[in-house]
Amino acid sequence: MQILYSRESARKSDGGATIPSKRGITILGDDSKSLKIHHLVKAPANTPWAKERQQSWDASFPATVYSTPEMTIDGTPCSAVTVILRTKGCHWWWSSGCTFCGYFNDTRDDVTSADLHSQWEHAKKKFNNFEGHSMVKVYTSGSLLEDREIPVDFQETVLRDCFELGKELIVESRTEQITEAKLAWATAINPNFTVAIGLEAYDDEVLRFHVNKGFTAASWDRAVERLQKYNLRIKTYLMFKPPFMSEADALDHCVRWIEAVAEQSHEISINPMNIQRGTVIDRLHRHREYRPPWLWSLVELIQISHRIVHPNGGKNGDDDQVSRLIIHPTAGGKIRGSHNCGQCDSEVVAAIERYAVSGSLDEFNGLDCECKKRWNQELTNDRAIPVPLGTSIPRRGLLSEVLRSP
Repeated sequence: MQILYSRESARKSDGGATIPSKRGITILGDDSKSLKIHHLVKAPANTPWAKERQQSWDASFPATVYSTPEMTIDGTPCSAVTVILRTKGCHWWWSSGCTFCGYFNDTRDDVTSADLHSQWEHAKKKFNNFEGHSMVKVYTSGSLLEDREIPVDFQETVLRDCFELGKELIVESRTEQITEAKLAWATAINPNFTVAIGLEAYDDEVLRFHVNKGFTAASWDRAVERLQKYNLRIKTYLMFKPPFMSEADALDHCVRWIEAVAEQSHEISINPMNIQRGTVIDRLHRHREYRPPWLWSLVELIQISHRIVHPNGGKNGDDDQVSRLIIHPTAGGKIRGSHNCGQCDSEVVAAIERYAVSGSLDEFNGLDCECKKRWNQELTNDRAIPVPLGTSIPRRGLLSEVLRSP
């Protein structure tokens, strides 16, 4: 029996010769040149909307510059200027990227050293050389100390300016940039700054399969040892409710992670998941397979973990302080950020923000809402029902609003 693989088996005759007609698609292909899979499935950053967005940014201006209440190293309340620079982005994102990070939306791949210096001057001019602000946070959608992302001369400018202006400096870095050589060079320019590391989870399984972080918890340990050697302050970022995790799992895991890193961290910043466009977590959210955290979960996390950072029940600045616990819910109260029912969101967010400065559990006195019962029941269900992605249902809003990009 002859098996035909083409729907077009007819042939035309021309002077006795048989000429095959153009074949339709078959299980063996259609004779055209094969394509590589990455040409067919584009990363979000390579989609037309992303490219158009990236090229629309003015590389001579930072992504944003703003000020917020903060606290100095010695516990004095102050204000801090945050400078988010427009850069080439994170080198890990160039090859793979974290499942939740949409910072590529704010980058340009042709940013030069001159552009970055222009952005820095704009930030200094806007806040009058940071006069009246004790702290400056410089974020680059990547790592300031990574030579592939940020020209070395600009790294030196930021380090030197903040040192000469007498400002406490906070920069971000992945673990692989924190080398002996880089720290020796940086501390020769500015001997006293803080390095914030996006650890996300002190758990190799979560780092690999939930976050796709590209390094291990052990690499964070080694980076911390080097930072301690050069007497630099350490700020550790942890993610609350990464993808593929239920609400109860997120709460239980994050408490353990705080306990694991508290002794080695001057500050622990908890980042509650917010849905950023074009990311893996964005796709999960659109398919209703992920729900951002409850604000009540953040309150519970603080109340449980307070004993870890304040063993004697103190507050920020007290003698019992092991580390400072900080939570600033990005997009707090919105559908694509940590939220409750909609009625109590602003009040709960404000209490969480106040705790980040004061470190006092009194900030949560009298805080309550009817939706707290729903949140508590969800935790009970998550722990009782073996559903990997949790039992959460939409808390408010039309489905069209829940799935719409910001």
